[in-house]
Amino acid sequence: MTGNSRLRGVIAAIPTPFTRELEPDLDRFVRLAGRLLDEGCDALNVCGTTGEATSMSLAQRKVLMSTAAKALPRDRLMVGTGAAAVADAIELTRHAGDLGFAGALLLPPFYYKNVPDDGVIAYFSAVAEMTAAQAVPLYLYHFPALSGVPFHPALVAALRERIGPRLRGLKDSSGDLAYARTVAAAVPDFDVFPSDEGSLIEARGGTFAGCISATANLSSRLCAAAWRDGDADALATASAIRKRVASGPLIPGIKAMVAAMTADAAYAAPLPPLTALSAAESKKLEHDLEAILGRRVGV
Repeated sequence: MTGNSRLRGVIAAIPTPFTRELEPDLDRFVRLAGRLLDEGCDALNVCGTTGEATSMSLAQRKVLMSTAAKALPRDRLMVGTGAAAVADAIELTRHAGDLGFAGALLLPPFYYKNVPDDGVIAYFSAVAEMTAAQAVPLYLYHFPALSGVPFHPALVAALRERIGPRLRGLKDSSGDLAYARTVAAAVPDFDVFPSDEGSLIEARGGTFAGCISATANLSSRLCAAAWRDGDADALATASAIRKRVASGPLIPGIKAMVAAMTADAAYAAPLPPLTALSAAESKKLEHDLEAILGRRVGV
C-alpha cells in the first residue's frame, strides 16, 4: 500500500507482549505480527487500545514503532499516536511519519471531559500543522466509552474541513454501526473502519473501508475469507469468537488466547492496571473457542 494507496480490509489491533521488566517484548511482537500478516490480515494497528499504548511511556511507544517499521512492511501498518498531551501526540505522529507508517490513529485528548468542539479542533489542527513535513495520513479514533470525548458527525465534518484530505478516516469502537454509516455517508472520500468484524460483508459493498478489530488476532483467516470472498459462514464463526471473547475482559482474553495460539505463555501478561485471566478462565475460554472453531486454537 504505497503511493496513493490506502489502508483497506482486515486490520488486526495487535496486542503488545511485555517482558517481566514491563518493557515491550520486541522479538515476540515481530513474530506475532508476521504471523498475522501471513494468515490473511491486510494490515496491523500497532499501539492501539489492544496494544495497551496508553499504559506505555512515550519512549516505549517510539521503540516499538521503530522496531515495527524496521521489521514489517510499513505500508501495512497503522499506529496509534494519540495522547492526552498535544506535544506527545505531535512527537509520536511525527515519528510515525518519519518511519513511513501508512497511517496514524489518534484518540481525542481524553483527560478533560465536556471540552468544546473548538478545543478538539484546536488540538487536531496543532497536530496536523506541526507534522505537516511528515504528512502521515491521519485517522480519528472514536471510542467514547474509554476516551469520554466523542467525535460526533458534525465534529468529524468540521475537522475534515479544517485539516483537509490528510484526515483520511476514522476507527469506530463505539459498536454503533448506525453512527459509522452516518459518518461514512456524511464525509466524502472518508474511510470508516468499524471495530467489529461482523461488518465486513457490508464493508465489501463499499460502506466501510474494512474493520480494525482486536479479535481478528484470533480469527484472521476467517476474517480474510469474509472480506476477500464474501464467505458468510467464515464471518459467522469469526463473529461467534468475538462475542465469546468480548463476554469477558477483552484485552486479557485476547492475550490469553494469543498465548494459547502460539503455545507461548509470555504473550498473556498485560501491563498494570490490567490483570491476566486466571488459569481457569483462560482454559474455559480456550475450550469455548475450540467448540466454536471445531479444532484446537492455533491450528
